[in-house]
Parts: sequence; structure tokens; C-alpha cells
Amino acid sequence: MVRNLVAAALIFAALVLQVGLVNRVSPRIGPDLVLLVVLTLAALRGSAVPGAVIGFCGGLAYDLLPPADHALGQWALVMCVLGFLAGRAGGQLPLLVVALCAVIAPGLAAGIGALLGDPGVTWSVVRSAWPKVAVCNLVLAPVVLWAVRAVQPRRRARGSEFVSSYRRGTA
Repeated sequence: MVRNLVAAALIFAALVLQVGLVNRVSPRIGPDLVLLVVLTLAALRGSAVPGAVIGFCGGLAYDLLPPADHALGQWALVMCVLGFLAGRAGGQLPLLVVALCAVIAPGLAAGIGALLGDPGVTWSVVRSAWPKVAVCNLVLAPVVLWAVRAVQPRRRARGSEFVSSYRRGTA
């Protein structure tokens, strides 16, 4: 329960920072904090379904946040798919998985935007913007991973399932 509330608070903080700071400093090319937080949370959970749920919720919040110039649900789909992949593969090497998904994300978002008929998605825009956004995400990925790990509560270790003393003949 506490982990879910912390995850929601982290996504909310990333949304506020994205709109209030990052989009004002560099409106076209800049890191995607919401994407990085969602990917980090999914990778640290280490499971596919919670990663997809975190991705969907974060993406839907990102879609509803103004100024939205894309189809409703586009980022929900992108982050749901990437959250699923990050949760599935992120158990052992979360930084590598977050970095790989952060590089893939702008192309996936542009591809889905093109499929949905977004007039702002052209090959020239994708070729010029994708590498810049990917580099910005790569630079910020370790910082976001460190911050989310520092804030997220640790899971308590459960007791051992093995019987500590076993005597023959007693059950």
C-alpha cells in the first residue's frame, strides 16, 4: 500500500516538474521525466503486470495534462508497453533496462502518433528529434534511478519458509 502511494506521489512530482520546469526550459527537446520515473518504478518492481499498470496510469496522467497536442491515450499505450517490458526485464539490471527503454520510447511514441494520424509526425522530425531526446533521457536515467531508489520504501524480508528444526516422526 505504501509503495503504491509513493509511486503515485513520484509520478505526480514528475508530472509537475515536467510541465513546470523541463517544458519551459526546453519546449521541444528535453528529457522526459515522467517516462523515466515510470520506467524506473516498473524496473524496480521486477514484475510485468505491475509495470504495465504503473505505465498505463502514468501515461494516462501524462495524456490528460495540458498542453496535450496528441491523441488521448497515445502516451498511455507507449508507457504501458514500455512499463511491461521494463518490469519483465528489469529485475537484475534496472539501469540497463531503463536506459534501453528510454532510447526506444521517442521512436515508439512517434510511430504510434503516425499510426493515429498526427500531422506533426514526419520522418524529418523523427530523425532530428529522436537522437536528441534519447541522449537527454540517457543522461538523466541514472539520476532518476538513484532518486527513486532513495525514496521508494524497501520491501520487508519475509521469514523463511523452511522449518528451522525438523525432528523425525513429528508433523
